[in-house]
Amino acid sequence: MTLILGIESSCDETAASIVKDGCEVLSNVVASQDELHIEYGGVVPEIASRAHLERILPVIIEAIDNANISLDDIDAIAVGNRPGLIGSLLVGVAAAKTLAWTLSKPLITVDHVVAHLCAPALNGADISYPALGIVVSGGHTSLLLLSDVSTAVCLGKTIDDAAGEAFDKAASILGLGWPGGALIDAASKKGTPVHQLPRPKTKGNRPDFSFSGLKTALLYGVRGNPIRKDGKSFFPRAISEVSEQEIFDWASSFQEAAVDTIINGIQHALGNNRVQCVVAGGGVLANTLLRKKLSSIAGSYNIPIHLPDIKYCVDNAAMIAGLGYHLFEIGHRDQLNVTASPKGIAS
Repeated sequence: MTLILGIESSCDETAASIVKDGCEVLSNVVASQDELHIEYGGVVPEIASRAHLERILPVIIEAIDNANISLDDIDAIAVGNRPGLIGSLLVGVAAAKTLAWTLSKPLITVDHVVAHLCAPALNGADISYPALGIVVSGGHTSLLLLSDVSTAVCLGKTIDDAAGEAFDKAASILGLGWPGGALIDAASKKGTPVHQLPRPKTKGNRPDFSFSGLKTALLYGVRGNPIRKDGKSFFPRAISEVSEQEIFDWASSFQEAAVDTIINGIQHALGNNRVQCVVAGGGVLANTLLRKKLSSIAGSYNIPIHLPDIKYCVDNAAMIAGLGYHLFEIGHRDQLNVTASPKGIAS
């Protein structure tokens, strides 16, 4: 039996988890900061890092208590040290290094994006390799070719906004609030995708993604093309003039276009790479339409697709511990002088 303590602080969730043998979650504690950032309409890095400082120790203690173990029972400590907000990452890395030194336990750093692809294993998925990995989150939209659980090559990524960021901006344009993913999903269920929005494609053979044009098309569709007068630009239509049903229809149209863009990238990658399965992770995987369309790929390509439980879509430390376990088993160890990096395999 191997117990890994996972620590996650890459953005605005402070999280700790105890995972047994890479797949059995004994505890999973996540402290969200949504209430701190909602008035700003997005994550404020300095506020995020300060909140991590306040919450990291209580979250770790709660994870230990919930797992009904002691710190001495831990075999290793895994921490996400890349990519992410550097101030946030440093808090988790400092906590992990302190515990590793104090307890004389091995320290293992992991790539946050690759860790997302361990999330389906936490709900029992048996992942075969090579696999195509798709991570769709607030900060990343990446396609990875996995030769094993911890070895990945980036096939494609977003060249501008990540999908989750685009959902947030779409919700803001429609006056729905923040964070936008769940709000767009809910509004879409009350609407119909009657508006034609672009499915952006990037140049070249790489299955890269682009969402900035889709965001702009939504803005101009809802508010009208900007008018310039007396040296100033303004939209001819205020959001208050848009009916509730129109908002729902625009939300549905945006969601349809965004999900199609993701699916098109996956199909491009599947057409050029032989894989045993598709494995997915990231906060946008909570989206109802995306999960439905991803599941349909399994039938079209006759390969299994592994999706995480909804609770493991958001940033969490169980996925960090899951990947940490596999690295621990192959002998990977990090020195205590390791640090954080804002860039990772998909950056």
